[in-house]
Amino acid sequence: MIGKRKNRRLKARQGRDARLALAAAFRLTAALALPCASAQAAESYATDWAKAAKSQARLVAGGARLAGLEIALAPGAITYWRDPGEAGLPPTFDFSASENVASVEPVFPAPKRIREADGVEAFGYDHEVVFPLRVEPRDPSQPARLALEADYAVCEKVCLPAKARLRLTLPAGPSPFAGLIERALAAAPQAVAVKDFGALEPDGADGWRFCAAEAAGLPHDLFVEPPPGWWISVAAGPGEAGRDCFTLTLRETPKDAAFPVALRLTLTGGERPVETTVEARLP
Repeated sequence: MIGKRKNRRLKARQGRDARLALAAAFRLTAALALPCASAQAAESYATDWAKAAKSQARLVAGGARLAGLEIALAPGAITYWRDPGEAGLPPTFDFSASENVASVEPVFPAPKRIREADGVEAFGYDHEVVFPLRVEPRDPSQPARLALEADYAVCEKVCLPAKARLRLTLPAGPSPFAGLIERALAAAPQAVAVKDFGALEPDGADGWRFCAAEAAGLPHDLFVEPPPGWWISVAAGPGEAGRDCFTLTLRETPKDAAFPVALRLTLTGGERPVETTVEARLP
C-alpha cells in the first residue's frame, strides 16, 4: 500500500540527518559561547535577552500564573513548531530547576508552512514568536520562580542550535507584557470536539479527505500530526462549493502499524485556529 518513498521524502530525511549532525557539532560551542541571561532585567517583568545565532530569547511575565518565552529571529531565519515538518527540530523546554513550580504547560501558536532553501517544507515561525507558558505554583501564596533551559533550532541556509538559560520570578500583580502573551494565546489552536472540527473521510485505500466550511479571515490550512513512524502528506483541494478541502495521503507506516490511528489535526485560518484528535480508519 505504501510502496517506495518518494524522492522528496528521501531528500527531506537527508536534510534532517545533515542538520542533526551539524547541530551536534555546534552544540558544545553554542553552550560555551552563549551568555546566560541575568536573573532579571531592569524591569522585573522580563529577563535580559539571551543572544544566539540569528536569534535572541527572553522570558516575560504575564502575571502570577502566566509567562511567555519570546524568540526574536533575524531576517530570513526561522524556528520550528512542535511538529517541525519534513526536517528540523522542535523546541524543548526544561523547567526542572524552577522553584515553587508544580507544572509548566507550554502553548504553541499556530504555525505556517515555510519552504526552506533546500526545498523541504517546514512548519514553524519567522520574524518572532511567543510561546505562552501556563504556570501552576506549588504554593499559590508564594511567587513562582521560573528557571528555563530552552533549546531550539534556528535555520536559514544552514541550521544552528540555540540555547537560552533564563530565570524570572513571576509578579503577584499585573504585568505590562500581559497583552503580548494574551495575543500569543489567541494565536494558538483552540481545542474543539471532533463534531465541531469537520469530517475526515477515507479517500481510497491509502488516504483521507477533509473539508471545512469556508470562513472569513485567512485561508484555511491543515496540519496533521500522526504517531511516530507514520508519515502523512497534506495537499489542498480539490475544493467544493462553500468548503475548503484537503487530501491526506498515507506515505509511510511503522512495521507494527494498526488502525484506527490517532491523528492530531490543526486547522489554521478562518476566524481562529482549531485542533482536535480523530481516530482515522481506512477501508
